[in-house]
Amino acid sequence: MVSFTQRGKIAGTAHLQRWEVRFNPVLLAENPDAFLNEVVPHEVAHLVVFKRFGRVRPHGREWQVVMQEIFGVPPRTTHRMDVSSVQGALFTYQCQCQTHQLSVRRHNKVQRGQTQYRCRRCGEALCLTTANS
Repeated sequence: MVSFTQRGKIAGTAHLQRWEVRFNPVLLAENPDAFLNEVVPHEVAHLVVFKRFGRVRPHGREWQVVMQEIFGVPPRTTHRMDVSSVQGALFTYQCQCQTHQLSVRRHNKVQRGQTQYRCRRCGEALCLTTANS
């Protein structure tokens, strides 16, 4: 099954048990050549590998071989498309040493008290800045 319901910066996903691939319609419309030459083979390769080898590492040797030998495509794990049109809002957080940009999803988790993010450099908890108001 093929659907065009993928959202955000992700170009596509393969759902192995459901034998389904989902594609991002916005990124497809903006990058038709890159999409057909890279994203479609990438996701279909996941299904081929699952059918042939079962559950293995998502971008492991089997997947890389399918990408190269069957599709003739370099086995890249991420796309290089411009995502500015699908980039969600970012929220500015601060620690002791720098500012950080958190996605809407991460920001909402912090606001609901479900999680707390820390700076990898100084270890301090991130705090929402007043610049977001």
